[in-house]
Amino acid sequence: MALPFRKDLEKYKDLDEDEILNKLSAEELKQLETALEEMDPENALLPAGLRQKDQTTKGATGPFERERLLKYLEKEAMEYKDREDVVPFTGEKKGKAFVPKQKPIEMRQDEVTTLDPELEEALSSATDTELCDLAAILGVHTLVTSTQTYDGTGSKGSYNNVIKGEKMNPVFDEPPNPTNVEDTLQRIKSNDASLTEVNLNNIKNIPIPTLKDFAKAMEKNTHVKKFSLAATRSNDPIAVAFSEMLRVNKDLRSLNLETNFITGAGVQALVDALRDNDTLTEIKIENQRQQLGTTVEMEIAKMLEENNSIVKFGYHFTQQGPRSRAAAAITKNNDLAPPPVKAAVLQV
Repeated sequence: MALPFRKDLEKYKDLDEDEILNKLSAEELKQLETALEEMDPENALLPAGLRQKDQTTKGATGPFERERLLKYLEKEAMEYKDREDVVPFTGEKKGKAFVPKQKPIEMRQDEVTTLDPELEEALSSATDTELCDLAAILGVHTLVTSTQTYDGTGSKGSYNNVIKGEKMNPVFDEPPNPTNVEDTLQRIKSNDASLTEVNLNNIKNIPIPTLKDFAKAMEKNTHVKKFSLAATRSNDPIAVAFSEMLRVNKDLRSLNLETNFITGAGVQALVDALRDNDTLTEIKIENQRQQLGTTVEMEIAKMLEENNSIVKFGYHFTQQGPRSRAAAAITKNNDLAPPPVKAAVLQV
């Protein structure tokens, strides 16, 4: 059964909406748009300002001025009368103030220990040394003070040393490195035959250009066999300078760069240089400020497998794979090293 209002809609079934819209004038289209907006104010497809016609009758006040608006709001707030309290506040306190109850303090009574008359007489006539020995036997020697224990009256074979503190050995600061930096640099440049070992360890105030001069001077030096540069705050540019030196110098046997600020890039430069150096037997790069990383450790292990002269490599690998490969390479180099090299390594 068809509803009555549906019968009225049947006559609009075959109408052409486009033809009707084309016959409407501009004013009629505007009225239709307004009517549609009023009929569907919740249309989420339209912007918020277009969902409903403008119903404001007040004229525009001009462009936006922030300071003017703030002054207006402040004025409105000052002129607005506050709501009066139903019960005015007078500060009067009603009722009784809360007072917590005081709990009675329980007095602790000391327990009195009663001893046998013979034991009490023996303890009262015992000397301090005998009491200390008895306390040590019973395992309560920690209750005895050092003054009671070491009063000079104890016998040689007694237990008066059970609470003796361990004597601390003083640890003195390491003396400063006495090496004269400028004089050593000049001796390296002049290829002094009496200078075979350079020790610059723990000298933290050597400028970076001076350290680079050391690397440059070592390129032509033929007498220095051991060069130590530990704890001198050396960084990657210093490592790169010494890597260039290792490509040229064929007389250096030991290089120590421990405890510095060399990163993976600096160590990578040293590793690349050691591939071209077949005379260096020992190098130490342990304890840098940051870890070198897995990639650099793999390059170190690969270099040690290719290099047959290094028999001591001072570095603690963090990865198992490079550690195993490096250990096997160092063992192989030690087995193939000539006796003079082995003797020099054992002396170090």
